Amino acid sequence: MVWSTTTAVEEFLAEAGEFLRAEPARNSVILTVAENLRVKAAPAAPASAGASPGDDRTLLGWWRPSADPDLVGGAFLHTPRFPIFLTAMSRQAAAELAAEQASSGRLVLGVNAEQESAAAFTAAWQQRTGDDARLHRRMRLFRLAELLPPGRWPEGSARLAAKRDRDLLIAWFDAFAREVDDLAGQDHAAAVDERLSYGGVMVWQAGATPVAIAGVTRAVAGMVRVGPVYTPPELRGRGYGGAATAAVSQAARDVGAEEVVLYTDLANPTSNALYQRLGYRPVEDRVVLSYQPARAPARHHDGP
Repeated sequence: MVWSTTTAVEEFLAEAGEFLRAEPARNSVILTVAENLRVKAAPAAPASAGASPGDDRTLLGWWRPSADPDLVGGAFLHTPRFPIFLTAMSRQAAAELAAEQASSGRLVLGVNAEQESAAAFTAAWQQRTGDDARLHRRMRLFRLAELLPPGRWPEGSARLAAKRDRDLLIAWFDAFAREVDDLAGQDHAAAVDERLSYGGVMVWQAGATPVAIAGVTRAVAGMVRVGPVYTPPELRGRGYGGAATAAVSQAARDVGAEEVVLYTDLANPTSNALYQRLGYRPVEDRVVLSYQPARAPARHHDGP
């Protein structure tokens, strides 16, 4: 088996794009992160170059079996300070990737993958580093079937977020990250500016007051991913979050998205039930494991 890595997104998409686009829902995270990198056109390393241990660039990679070098059978994405994100792949591919990354000296704070791949990667990583591993989150990917609007719409209406909402959005993106323990040194101002640049946040507004938001990624391979969805604690229980989610989901369908997906934390029964009432159906489960040196305090997190 052969892993290839690069920090050049165009090279990565040329090699692994067909594999990723074959299942855009399951590969949503890698596709959307790669699309953002492509749009930003950030300076990239030379083709086929890996990142050095202290490099803060996103590392991308794909695996080809040595017996069939024309076939891509797995891919990964690693943004520093976030867990390494794996597509579906064999246990052997996951284990070999862990061994390669550990040998390179790259700092990996955890893994986000399907259960078997996560277990294989973690076992190989621990064998080489001695790190402890703990469960950080169990996640479920949902895909929209037929959109089922709320039986009773709450007060207010939906609108796209605008520049005047920037400060509020930054505060709410930060509050969402803190609430879900996703604290990997994110630049929420940059994230908000990115979303505003393509109409990526829907606001539910009651009177003149924004009461909830639902974000959406750039469209890629006919797919978009909803998130974050956030309602301030004092405004919850009134249907605002569900209304914002329904509105952004319909807007995505209206502009041609063939697949609309989102992730939930399986520890949150409220959100899991809400999205299913809106017409979202389960696709797959993933696990996020956090690594830390033995006997050291926990450090990180969760997805890009």
